[in-house]
Amino acid sequence: MEYLSKQRYDEISAELKHLINEVYPKVTEDLAEASSQGDRSDNAGYREARRIQAKTISRIRFLQKILEYSRVIDPEVLPKDRVSLLSKVEFTNLATNTHMKFEIVSPHEMNLEAGKISLKSPIGAALMGKKVGEIAEAKVPSGTLRLRIESINASQ
Repeated sequence: MEYLSKQRYDEISAELKHLINEVYPKVTEDLAEASSQGDRSDNAGYREARRIQAKTISRIRFLQKILEYSRVIDPEVLPKDRVSLLSKVEFTNLATNTHMKFEIVSPHEMNLEAGKISLKSPIGAALMGKKVGEIAEAKVPSGTLRLRIESINASQ
């Protein structure tokens, strides 16, 4: 089971609804039109319409699985004194003295540009359960990072 923020759950639900109610009917219509143009074996439009249909169906099924096996997490039940899902964590890489700040999220919400790392990533996994002042050791491809937790802010 995966846990999602309410915001991400709603985004996935909206995308799924859009695909089912708007995109898929259009794809089906385009496929029927391409099919009516004669010989399918030499019909590039038909092959492209089938490819788009398969891609759309695949995305719909993927989103349905995410929603089926996900639960919205209530930020109120999460610990405030240690790193957990939806925590905003500020930490220092002790080797380089670099300060970083990330929010710990599920793999389906990960977005480095937005400052969100997966709890299943090496750094996210190393930070989980730690308190302010503790050192986390993250095993990454380039070696082991020693990270000191500077602050933890729980999501609202």
